Amino acid sequence: MPALPLIFSFLLALVLAPSVVSFLAEGGHLRANFRDEMLPCPLGLLIPAAALAALIPLALLAGLFNLNTLDFVALPLILGVVALGIADDAFAGSARGWRGHGGAALGGSFSTGALKAVGTLGLALAWSAVTQHGVARFLLAALVIVLATNMFNLLDLRPGRSVKVFVLVGIGCTLGAWSFDSLFSLGLWVGPVLVCGALDLRERGILGDSGSNVVGAVAGVWLVLVLDTTGLAVAAAVLVLLTIYGEIRSINSLVESTPGLSHLDSIGRIVHRA
Repeated sequence: MPALPLIFSFLLALVLAPSVVSFLAEGGHLRANFRDEMLPCPLGLLIPAAALAALIPLALLAGLFNLNTLDFVALPLILGVVALGIADDAFAGSARGWRGHGGAALGGSFSTGALKAVGTLGLALAWSAVTQHGVARFLLAALVIVLATNMFNLLDLRPGRSVKVFVLVGIGCTLGAWSFDSLFSLGLWVGPVLVCGALDLRERGILGDSGSNVVGAVAGVWLVLVLDTTGLAVAAAVLVLLTIYGEIRSINSLVESTPGLSHLDSIGRIVHRA
């Protein structure tokens, strides 16, 4: 029953979503969005909450009935990214971007962004060392995961944008592999990500780093699961170029000034009239 992690995590995310949003709002965990409206943040808390809750029925089915429901890919890696994202959401300072966090760290200041970058690299290298064969694939897989984790954070400047890109990556990976295996392997995370994306798109809250980084990490692992070494090299090159562009220019301005991308970006978003 390979689809059960996806089904259980999705349903639990739907059930938990109202309480997570209420918890954040009532606790004063708010952040200004791009219109300076204060919204509950981080919605990303819903992703580990639903995924970990889904482990209960999945583990019971595996233990009591010997069903293969616990074959999860990259569980420690993604949980580690969750923890780093939550730390950044809770304690981030004024530094932004790799240059800002790197400069803060080199200046002797502690930076949660630098911690997140170093921690994500360590997690990605460790997972890749265990799961990938060959030096080239080992390095490329780790690089793709680290860059994707950061890239989806850069994309998260408008409601629903990062999860829309995630959906496109997932569709591309599934069609490219002509198999649902990778989708089901990551189903424990895909279900809550989709629910979080719907809430983000409708401006019920903001993903935060604990949301956008996890979305990126899952997307990165998804690419590693379906691409060969050449494909990983291409993906890494594209992500490097986008990362450099995002550091020196504005990906948000690029999206909003490109007609096709702008239309896709606006689909499903709330229209605010003056």
